[in-house]
Amino acid sequence: MNVWASDYGYPPADFTNIVGSDLGDFFSVVVDSTNNAWLHYNATEDGSNQITVDVGSVVFWFAPTSWSSTNEGGTGPGEWSRLLEIGSFTTNAAYGWFSLYVDPEGANIYFSAQSNDGSGGTYLSAPIAWTTNYWNLIALTYSSSNSSLYLNGDLVTNGLPVTVWPSSDALSNGFYLGSASNGLAQAHGMFDDLYTYDFPIDADMVTALFWSRDVFYYGNPNNRANLISAPSQPNALPVFNAITGPGYLIQLSNIVGSDCVTNASVWITNVVVTLATNGTRNLAFSIQGGSEFTYYDVFANSLLDFSTNTARAWAWMGQGYHCATYLLTNLPSSGSVFLILGGPDDPDADGLTSAYEMLVSKTSPTNPDTDGDGISDSWEVLLALNPLVNDNAQPASRSNFSYDFTDWLQGVTGARTGAVSLDLEGNVLSVSQ
Repeated sequence: MNVWASDYGYPPADFTNIVGSDLGDFFSVVVDSTNNAWLHYNATEDGSNQITVDVGSVVFWFAPTSWSSTNEGGTGPGEWSRLLEIGSFTTNAAYGWFSLYVDPEGANIYFSAQSNDGSGGTYLSAPIAWTTNYWNLIALTYSSSNSSLYLNGDLVTNGLPVTVWPSSDALSNGFYLGSASNGLAQAHGMFDDLYTYDFPIDADMVTALFWSRDVFYYGNPNNRANLISAPSQPNALPVFNAITGPGYLIQLSNIVGSDCVTNASVWITNVVVTLATNGTRNLAFSIQGGSEFTYYDVFANSLLDFSTNTARAWAWMGQGYHCATYLLTNLPSSGSVFLILGGPDDPDADGLTSAYEMLVSKTSPTNPDTDGDGISDSWEVLLALNPLVNDNAQPASRSNFSYDFTDWLQGVTGARTGAVSLDLEGNVLSVSQ
């Protein structure tokens, strides 16, 4: 049985270096490999069009698996990444091309096409802000009157009419999901529930498609992206703590007098859940017990899991004080949400509490540099590096510097490539990357 077959049972024309994931709607396909990878389908099957290029619609769910947008603190996919593509881009539009793709920063999405007679252009573009493993419904409609792009059920932009498209020769080679036809320009992400139409669907239909399936994506308990860690405010006093601050916690009130319980144990109580007007859930709770002058970390997860699986890590919600009531907003509208408290213990003094290392980063609470690359676990977390991967051992993560015969720094090679500018005396002015 071919697990990548369509709903009508048509198998892919071919595929390589793709895997499955359980982080979406039960089962999704992942195109994210260090080797060439593609998922290739025929454009027609038994005389029936599976995709059209002059007029139609394409709808699918997508989540990046190894990147976040630069405007979300990530690095982007690092290349012009194809979500869906027919034909091949050429500088002189001599072959034919039809593509929905994102820029290397993961900050913009584009829809472009070319014919084979030198004609082509970009019909629309829109800003995006995506995070790792978080699902987005992408809906593109196009015709001779206009083009439109919807994200998560909402219209984000209208574009130009589609006037050129790939030739029949390019279309006869089918379409690729998640990469170019050579397996490069990968989307580095998960795909699920692909729909194609030979007419532009309307806004009501896009909205219905989003709301009919969103529960399966945002309620998946295996996907940690459904609960995202809050931003922290690192503090060096009295000791270095990389993950501090209120985060997402909103303090509602203090518990005073005899209602304030103080002892060695600390716990969550008085939990109240309400439905917000935007369809998400609000959760109010109190922290009781514990010690004076101590802040406690609050962690959340949709799956009660304490394994070393980083895909199921907990999210840090913020720090709270005992004898206080707090509010968390915009929690997933479906599925479970579990909360747990963590104490301030940090035996390896790396700036991450033992609770954070065991629940979120999955690093060693007794080793300040779990991966042994010379960068502490806390700094790798703050710099959005992987504290479980030795960066010095990865060629793509190194920067190499060279000197001329008079020992002046002349260039930079490696992943962070760039150039060094010097003044008239040979002093380094700047390094561009």
